[in-house]
Amino acid sequence: MESKTDDGSVATGELSAIEDEEVLNKMLDNAKDFEERKILRAALRDLLKKKRDKREQDRGSRQQDLRQQGLSKGGTTGGAVSIGRASMNQQPPTNKTSGQASPSAGSKASPALASAQKCPSPAAAPNIKNVKQMLLDWCRAKTEPYEGVNIRNFSSSWKDGIAFCALVHRFFPDAFEYYTLNPTKPKENFELAFSTAERLAGCPPLLDPDDLIRMKEPDWKCVYTYIQEFYRCLVEKGLVKTKK
Repeated sequence: MESKTDDGSVATGELSAIEDEEVLNKMLDNAKDFEERKILRAALRDLLKKKRDKREQDRGSRQQDLRQQGLSKGGTTGGAVSIGRASMNQQPPTNKTSGQASPSAGSKASPALASAQKCPSPAAAPNIKNVKQMLLDWCRAKTEPYEGVNIRNFSSSWKDGIAFCALVHRFFPDAFEYYTLNPTKPKENFELAFSTAERLAGCPPLLDPDDLIRMKEPDWKCVYTYIQEFYRCLVEKGLVKTKK
């Protein structure tokens, strides 16, 4: 149980000792006071940054050790030890079998591809502007502690896949390491977010990563539709509470 001050607010000194982001996430979801939520968000950001810095430090130490080993062995292991860093500087590989054709050429189109190519128009929904803004605000609030995420819309803010990963990671923090993600590898990010959401939340993969990376910016109607479905799945699992 977290400590609180005499006025009932969370004691900031105790928060710095918490090293489990899932605990902070639950505290944030249960917080009712604005100042308390503000303190918890700051604590969550600090924890994520602390984990990221530690991983960067560990990675640097490992690379230095491996480089030294490679030099001592005449460089025989140099290529292997740098594969992780090299892959971060590469653009997503082109699908050689597809070229300009559909990524599923020669086979039946998948439901995900069909949905991505023909996204349902949300215009038929009542009060679409209010619902859209509320969902956008919800996405922004849930991903606020995550570095590299700045959600302003349902299009360009999602083009590198990091925002999808951050939103999924907020509800399933043990599914993957957020700070190992690379924004220059959007396809891998899309695949990770969609597969995790399908496996843990039961959210169907309505978007196709190959289609998304071919677009200059994702179609906002497609992203909006997917986020709506993800939200609905979270509600069904009791991970998001709605007002009666």
